[in-house]
Amino acid sequence: MEGSLSPASRRRRFLGVATGRARAGLAVAASRRWLLSVCLALLLASGMAMPAAPESRPSCATALPEEPITPIPPPPAADSKKLELGERLFSDTRLSAGGNLACSSCHDLQANGADRGREKVAHGGSNIRFNTLSVFNATLNFRLNWEGNFRTLADQVESSLENSSNLNTSVGDVVSRLSADPAMVEQFRVAYGHGPDRESLLDALVTFEKSLVTPGSRFDRWLGGNMSALSDKEQDGYRLFKSLGCASCHQGVNVGGNLMERQGIFRELVVGKPAIVRVPSLRNVAMTAPYFHDGSAPTLQDAIRRMAAAQLDRTLSDQQVDSLVAFLKTLTGTYQGNPVSAEAQP
Repeated sequence: MEGSLSPASRRRRFLGVATGRARAGLAVAASRRWLLSVCLALLLASGMAMPAAPESRPSCATALPEEPITPIPPPPAADSKKLELGERLFSDTRLSAGGNLACSSCHDLQANGADRGREKVAHGGSNIRFNTLSVFNATLNFRLNWEGNFRTLADQVESSLENSSNLNTSVGDVVSRLSADPAMVEQFRVAYGHGPDRESLLDALVTFEKSLVTPGSRFDRWLGGNMSALSDKEQDGYRLFKSLGCASCHQGVNVGGNLMERQGIFRELVVGKPAIVRVPSLRNVAMTAPYFHDGSAPTLQDAIRRMAAAQLDRTLSDQQVDSLVAFLKTLTGTYQGNPVSAEAQP
């Protein structure tokens, strides 16, 4: 059929097909333009803004992207009456069997939230098995204690009350002692609508512990976009911290505290068990010597060298150690407006 057409007829047929295709293409394009205009109208009607051009974005107003560490948020909102009661209970020696110890005896909130290496003997003269962890930022950990054997603050508080190495009492005995004090009973009534009982005692202490966060470190300010918060040496230390692999275990809001890890992967780190511990937080780490679960590393420099060798199979130079120390010191936050310190403030 095609071969029987004249050249003129073939040209007319070709032009007709092309014209039809062009018209169809114009119709599709018009349809697409109509859909685009509808979508744009819907976006504007819903109040959505078109993204700004790259040059219009502020360079230092937001947190740096894709960092393994995130800033500590402010403490959570809490009932002021429960918070005040929890703070009072934290320093109340009636929480111990002998009436001579309180939570604050081993967790000094005027210093580093721990005992600064002083408490080495438990009740009855036995040696304390574990180095005391800071109570600051404990609420940000996924589990509590070196062995990670408590999942909630309430469970950990109750264990501390009952542990013979700690307060050596029971929740029931503490409630009985507090119930004999009319002023304490009244404070419980104001906060909870009734006198002391198990649930309100634990809740008050947990409410207070949740407030023990230390935001405002220089590193967090740097994460928030304040590029002058860290010196060049401190930023070099942070880059080294990441490149060595330290951030594989020490990351997140608490720079640790969110996984379990085996100690001594390439060589021995500490003597004795447990072989697996909850990775400690590095928040305020420059203020919480000694280090490791047995307290066997007296200085931050010693802890860094031993960790690098045992966990990363690396031998660090003095310059590298100094650089890492410089970075770790930037993780010191504030509590009630004062920087966390190794010793109590005057």
